[in-house]
Amino acid sequence: MNAPRRIGILGGMGPEATVLLMQRLIAGVPARDDADHIPLYVDMNPQVPSRIARLIEGRGRDPGPVLAEMARGLEESGAEALAMPCNTAHHYAPQIAAAVSIPLLNMVELSADAALRAAGRGAGVGIIASPAVRLTGVFEPALKARGLRPVYPEEAAEAALFDAIRAIKRDGVGASERATLRRAVEVLTEADAAVALVACTELSLAADALGPDAPAIDTLDVLARAVICFATNGSESGAPREVPRTEGESGTPRSQKVEQA
Repeated sequence: MNAPRRIGILGGMGPEATVLLMQRLIAGVPARDDADHIPLYVDMNPQVPSRIARLIEGRGRDPGPVLAEMARGLEESGAEALAMPCNTAHHYAPQIAAAVSIPLLNMVELSADAALRAAGRGAGVGIIASPAVRLTGVFEPALKARGLRPVYPEEAAEAALFDAIRAIKRDGVGASERATLRRAVEVLTEADAAVALVACTELSLAADALGPDAPAIDTLDVLARAVICFATNGSESGAPREVPRTEGESGTPRSQKVEQA
């Protein structure tokens, strides 16, 4: 087995989501020895300026230059591609991509591909995320390019999701946050979404609440698949593959089928 290619992770948004991506990469690589695992350069920077403050509240420092500088540092360290486990921060993906000569494995574009495979052109795609994702239209160009329609939760459901995201950042995942995620999938399905994207990596920490047949795709799983594909065979496509859940996530080892080919 050839040595995997080196991946740089723009992390810290939030820290647990970054660790969760690394856990899924370890679980998803069929390693026989330490040397088979993917080399990771991780910039765990919780001091990236608040995306919520900047994008929703119109205050605070611009995260874009900070993210671009992190990307340059990871490239200089030897990373051959970049991954960023934060959907909202993909608002700044063009600035990050422009700062380096290596590819950014774009979680939004890859998740739109996964939604197209799962639902087909013309389908509604539910977006389970922070309000910043809706307000800035992070997913709209990628979905529109694939003939898909974004479907957002109604105001009360979106507020509940935002409360859950903040609670997870503050206290970790509890029963209330898992119930909120399950309800969001139900609400979006009732609102004509053929599939829902779990498009906040804090909510990915609660994805064990979704059964294997739930019509949902965890964007963090999509990113993990893309990293594994790139690192092991040079592909940036993130071809369909199951990413196992680890015991540390939910206390019960299992795999969740997150998309249908």
